[in-house]
Amino acid sequence: MNQAMLYALAAIAMWASVATLSALTHALPPFFVAGVGLMLGSLLTIRRVGEWRVPVKVFANGVYGIFGFYFFLFNAYRLAPVMEATVLSYVWPLLMVLLSPLVLPGTRLGVNHILGSLVGFAGAALIVTGGKLSLSMAAMPGYLMALGAAVVWASYSLFTRRLPACSDNSVGGFCLISGLLALGLHFAIEPAAHPTAIQWLMLLVLGLLPMGAAFLCWNRAMKLGDPRQTGALGNATPLLSTLMLVASGQAALNSSAALAVAMIVGGAALGSLPAGRLPLNWLRA
Repeated sequence: MNQAMLYALAAIAMWASVATLSALTHALPPFFVAGVGLMLGSLLTIRRVGEWRVPVKVFANGVYGIFGFYFFLFNAYRLAPVMEATVLSYVWPLLMVLLSPLVLPGTRLGVNHILGSLVGFAGAALIVTGGKLSLSMAAMPGYLMALGAAVVWASYSLFTRRLPACSDNSVGGFCLISGLLALGLHFAIEPAAHPTAIQWLMLLVLGLLPMGAAFLCWNRAMKLGDPRQTGALGNATPLLSTLMLVASGQAALNSSAALAVAMIVGGAALGSLPAGRLPLNWLRA
C-alpha cells in the first residue's frame, strides 16, 4: 500500500469516527458543531499561519469544499430522513471516479474503476440501510441537497489535485473561514447552543480529528495519489463507521452486513487495480 492510500485511509478512519464520537453532541445545533469544530481544527496549523497564504483559486476551492459539504449535508438532514440523505451523500466516492477524466487531463477510466466504485457504493448503501431504503417525493429537496454535498466533495477533491500545489498547512485557513461561515449560519437560523463541559470536550476531539487532521491527510492523499483509487477507498467510510458503533455498543450488525463488507472490500480492491487493466478507451479527457 502506497503512502497516498495510507493518508486517505487515515482521513477515512477519522471521518468514520464521527458517528461514535458525536453521540454526546447530537442535541447541539449542527452548524454550531461544525463551526466550533472547524475553528478548533484550524488550530492544528496555526503555528504555520504564514502558509495559509495561497492563490485565491486554491483558497476558494478549499472553502467551497469544506464549508460547502457541511452546508449541503446539514440542510439535507433538515429536509429528508437522515438515513436516505446519508446514503445519497455517499455517492461522492463514485463521483470522484467518474469525474476524474473530466477534471484531470490525461486521466482515463478502466472497467475495473467503474465496476469497483459501483459495487463499493452498493455495499456502502447496504450497510447504512440494512437493505431497507424508501425514497419519498416529499423529501426530494433534501435528496438534492445530499447529492449536492456529494458533488461538492468529489469536485473539491479533484480540483485539489489539479490546482497549484500548496502547503498542507493551508488547510487550516480553509477550516477557519469555513468555521466562521458555519457559525454565522448557526446564529442566523439555529437556536442558541449551551454545551456542557463534556460536550465541549467532545467538540475538541471532533475538531482536532475529523474536522482538522482528517482534512490535512485528505489533502496530502489527493496530491500524492491516484484519485480513482482514492475514490474507491472512500466507500469504506460507512463500513468503518458501523464497525466503530458496534465496538462502542451503540449499534449491532444486521444480517446484510457480511454481504455489504464483501462488496465494499471487493469494490475497493477492484478499483485499486492499475489503470492499465480493462481500459475503457472511450473515456479519456
